[in-house]
Amino acid sequence: MQTEPGVLPEWLLLGLVLGAAGTLVVAGLFVLANRVFPAKRPNRQATDGGEMRRRAELREYLTAIDEQFAENHFVEGQHVAFYLPKRDVAITFDARAYYRIERSPTIPVLVEHEMPGVYLGARLPFETPEVDLGPDPEDEPHPTVQAFSELGLTQSASLDDVKSAYRERVKEVHPDHGGNEDEFKRVREAYTTAKQHASGASRQQAS
Repeated sequence: MQTEPGVLPEWLLLGLVLGAAGTLVVAGLFVLANRVFPAKRPNRQATDGGEMRRRAELREYLTAIDEQFAENHFVEGQHVAFYLPKRDVAITFDARAYYRIERSPTIPVLVEHEMPGVYLGARLPFETPEVDLGPDPEDEPHPTVQAFSELGLTQSASLDDVKSAYRERVKEVHPDHGGNEDEFKRVREAYTTAKQHASGASRQQAS
């Protein structure tokens, strides 16, 4: 069957129509899938440079005290930010990794994303020399104070108070209950720090 000059054959028109319809259907499915299953947003702390900045500060501090270290190391099956091989000390931002390593001979040290690197020396389980890394971060609260504040407590709170406040805060921020993953992580970190500095903590841990 011949067609008039300048007129597309029916089979070609049908193919163009079906192709355009298929493109619209696929595009619609992508839009629908993106709304139903939205892509996870990157961690704001990592995006804002929070953890990267703290890593740089910790790296600067460890270098200043002439302490040998390895970054992004695996210890007891856990990924840690820094490992001090001569001391068998693991420095991590992850509270879960901290508790798992705690059951091993390696000594774990938990650091919060909010903790300035100059405070690391007070956390390390050995004597560290005095180093000058510039002015103290006076505009940032001390990590211990920040930890108690995150749980809605003062530093005079008891260990039982810390545990009770943690259970309440977890209910509010747990991702399974509509909470935020970043906030949940901060509450876990705060709990670990506050538990170590709560009134009566050392006595109960020693018993």
